[in-house]
Amino acid sequence: MTTRRRAREVALQVLYEEDINPLREFSVADQFVQKRMLQNKPLVTFALELLYGVRNHRTDIDQVLSKHAANWSLKRMTTIDRNILRISAYEILFGDVPGRVSINEAIELAKRYGSRNSGQFVNGILDRILKEHQKPAEPTAEPPAESEEASPQLAN
Repeated sequence: MTTRRRAREVALQVLYEEDINPLREFSVADQFVQKRMLQNKPLVTFALELLYGVRNHRTDIDQVLSKHAANWSLKRMTTIDRNILRISAYEILFGDVPGRVSINEAIELAKRYGSRNSGQFVNGILDRILKEHQKPAEPTAEPPAESEEASPQLAN
């Protein structure tokens, strides 16, 4: 298992608990992340970035999820699926992780922690989000197909 995947798992555990128990102190969650990530600073930082990012952008993330989850309200989704979607949607919308990587990681989490159909469910919603919010690819520095001499020039 990749170490970043483990950080996503820990963030998922905290978000799951916060969904069930919204009155929990955030400091307890921070301590939990520290212990679960064995105080590995880069992994703690990544897990907390996901956690704080989802918390800070939850309203925007939930609006995007609601828009792309055809015939599903967020309340109808399982707590696991909903929070896996939130993590990946955060990465796609606000993070620097490539969208396809985030989706693949979300599918793996869904297969491991969700129901039998969670992987397909998560994939479908996240794929629609990625298609709508995908950043355009950087232009390549290729020479023009035709020479300038062969191109018609417009007169000024």
